[in-house]
Formats: sequence, C-alpha cells, structure tokens
Amino acid sequence: MQTIDRAMQVIKVLAESETKKWFSITDLSKECDLPVSTMHRLLQSMIKHRLIQQDPNLKLYSMGYTWMEYGLQMYDSFDFVGLIRPEMEKLMHEVEESVYFSKPIGSEALIIERIDCPQNPIRIYDQLGIRIPMHIGAANKAMLAHMYKDEALKIINELVPKVEIESFLQMLDTIRQKGYGESHGEKTKGTSSVAAPIFNHSNELIGSISIGYVTFNQTEEKQQLLIEKVIQASMRISAKLGSSLYR
Repeated sequence: MQTIDRAMQVIKVLAESETKKWFSITDLSKECDLPVSTMHRLLQSMIKHRLIQQDPNLKLYSMGYTWMEYGLQMYDSFDFVGLIRPEMEKLMHEVEESVYFSKPIGSEALIIERIDCPQNPIRIYDQLGIRIPMHIGAANKAMLAHMYKDEALKIINELVPKVEIESFLQMLDTIRQKGYGESHGEKTKGTSSVAAPIFNHSNELIGSISIGYVTFNQTEEKQQLLIEKVIQASMRISAKLGSSLYR
C-alpha cells in the first residue's frame, strides 16, 4: 500500500503542475518528501509499467501514456460519446462560447468534456480532468441542487462554513426552482457561467452542462439567451439518456 501511495503522490505532482510538465528526480524527491534513492527505485518501477516516461537526454520525468490509453477507453464507454457530445457541439454553435460537461465525484466535480468555440477569440480554459469543490461554480451548484438531499447535505456540511449553510441551502432551492445555476467570478475573476443538470434513464443526476464566458462583453439579452440555451440542451440530453423528466 505504501508503494501505491507513493506512486500516486508522484503522479499527482506531475499531473497538477500548470507551469511545468517535466521534473527532475531531485524535484520529485523534494515535492514528495522522499530520499533520492527511494525515488529512483520508485520511478524505475513506474517506468516499467508505463505510468511515467523519462527523457533519455535530459533525464527528466513526466506522465506516461498509459493514463491516456486507459482514460480514452473509459471515455469511450461514457454515454456522452454518442449522445452528449453532439448536443454540446450544437450548444457551442448556438451561443459561440465554451461548453463543459461535469460529473460529481464525491465532494468534487470532474470536468469530463469541453467544447471550445473556434470563432471566439476570448476563451475560458479549464483543463479536462480538473477537480473543483462541489460548492463552487454554476455547474457544481446545479448538481448539488438536484442531488438526493442526504447526499447533498453531507457535501455541504463538509465544504460550506456553518454560518453560511442556511443561505447556501436557500440558494440551492432557488436553483432547483429555476432549473439552472449561475456563477460570477467565483473561480476566475472576470468570468461567469450558467449551468443546468443532466439526468439518466432512472431520473438520477449524472452531471451538468455549462457555458463559460467572460463577463465584460455580455449584455442582459445575451445572458438570457445563454440561460435558455443551456436549459434546452440539458433537457435534450436528459431525454436522449432516457429520462422521463423532460418528455
């Protein structure tokens, strides 16, 4: 178990850095708080299983392609390959903004897919696979508002300060009534998003679809259009997945 924990610690360092993709063994030893000798043995084992790769000339390490292979296999098994992605592309063309699909993973949400608008020179770039706490952002609040109550309360109690829980629950109730969530400058200053939930054939929440945009160039008319379009897209996707909520 210790070896697995250490290997995942290395992967976390390699995967989460936004400024560099290649690390020296000294860098990794410092980041993971492990002796260089221990790190060397660990890296050699990880290279053997293609979990990481090494540049033979620079002697630097980065993520291996095994993660991409397994990720693509998992990606291909998701319903959005044949059902959700076309609707995301349609929505992107309708609003000419970036569109995202997120799934809840415990107390965080994972960005599974992103469709950028090639005609829009100003883009909000959130990496695929990035994890965001469930109480932050329009997509996550839309999901929280439509989760089973006990599940949502567990997450809220974990993430939201006690003095803010009552007002947070009132906000979720408003989102549930309106059918969409909004976020303004929560994650990145000067950006906003609108989102709506997606349900499967059992009418269970499986994720949310959202539109991200910069705030300064949006009119009230465009804002209303984004809200209408994201709700329509979520309803079409849910219906395609067999949900009876929007038939």
